[in-house]
Amino acid sequence: MKRTVFGIALASIVALSTPSLLGFCGFYVAKADTKLFNKASQVVLVRDGDRTVMTMANDFKGEPKEFAIVIPVPTFLKREQIHVGEKTLVDHLDAYSAPRLVEYFDADPCQVLRREFMQSAAAARPMTAMDAERSAKSRGVTIEAQYTVGEYDILILSAQQSSGLEAWLRENGYRIPNGASEVLSSYLKQNMRFFVARVNLKEQARLGFSYLRPLQVAYESPKFMLPIRLGMVNANGPQDLFVYALTRKGRVETTNYRTAKLPSDMELPVYLKDEGEFSKFYKAMFTRQVENADRRALFLEYAWDMGWCDPCASNPLSNDELRQVGVFWDEGASGRAPAVFLTRLHVRYDSAHFPEDLVFQETADRANFQGRYILRHQWTGQDSCDAANAYRANVRDRREQEVGRLASLTGWNPSDIRKRAGLGENGQPQSEPAWWERLWKK
Repeated sequence: MKRTVFGIALASIVALSTPSLLGFCGFYVAKADTKLFNKASQVVLVRDGDRTVMTMANDFKGEPKEFAIVIPVPTFLKREQIHVGEKTLVDHLDAYSAPRLVEYFDADPCQVLRREFMQSAAAARPMTAMDAERSAKSRGVTIEAQYTVGEYDILILSAQQSSGLEAWLRENGYRIPNGASEVLSSYLKQNMRFFVARVNLKEQARLGFSYLRPLQVAYESPKFMLPIRLGMVNANGPQDLFVYALTRKGRVETTNYRTAKLPSDMELPVYLKDEGEFSKFYKAMFTRQVENADRRALFLEYAWDMGWCDPCASNPLSNDELRQVGVFWDEGASGRAPAVFLTRLHVRYDSAHFPEDLVFQETADRANFQGRYILRHQWTGQDSCDAANAYRANVRDRREQEVGRLASLTGWNPSDIRKRAGLGENGQPQSEPAWWERLWKK
């Protein structure tokens, strides 16, 4: 069965404050990258003025011959405006900007020391070009250009009517789900073209790639947007989309939907360091935030100057990697790194809650933000000064607050969290029976 991927989505496609002592430092433990989410698309948008370079990472699973995409674009694309990129660049951006788990260790309260830790951080039935062009004309569709770029055969289409475009796509082996005509029509009214790509199996074999590389397009248009509606026409449930926006000035936000910051910088039970626990937490927390926002918001997961990080989940992209992903400006000095601000947005969407495409704007806000979750290990020394006694009483309260915070973020049962954290109902650590008690209880 042939499979066509529509739009960006499938083609790529009350918090308690933390003490100021903890700052943005800490030892990096783990990250919540896109691999945690099924049906997760990734798009990189490099934007400066009216110029955009867009990289679409495919999440397609299946035989390459079944892959195809149809993407609305705001302008005509020439051959030199289309490129095949490297998935490693998108993976690096994901790793660098992913929400992270960090840990701190309390100092001996009997020593008046402030300790700070830093981390260094669907192929159609073959048609001849003449057949395709003749078929297109009969349907009011114009094949404005056709290219082979890397392992992809690409068409740039315009059309007079959505019905003709839909019919032509069907005739050429693209599976058009019910309801696509209305969406196609809305793009035609905006004078948008359609970027159509599918895999050229011979070229893929010749180049030696066993996976689908990201497609990149560069264009100039005042429209700073991402078309997502076609990707929802044949979608089976909500989809996750990660947008990495690289700009010269500052943070990117949407103008037609709410952009909200995820809860961040809060202390949670230390058992989240155990294998797989942070992933469970992050997925549950994100789902709860989506539901609390009535499923109509995009969430900011990261906003930072690309020149540094604290703590680093991965190193920033190098100057060469920035150029490859599409950063086309410099600072006027040879060898000087360009100023790049990275915004990472995460949205879970469906047609019922996101009836419009995403429209963005660049702001002058350069405030740093990251999804950061803190594990604070208690001091376990035996000193008995007044400060140590007060510290131990404070730890009991702190552990109970961590339980309540985690329950609030995820909706999990506090009793289950206490048990998992090894705490009693009063926040006291549960003591293990002595070896001889366990022996006699058998």
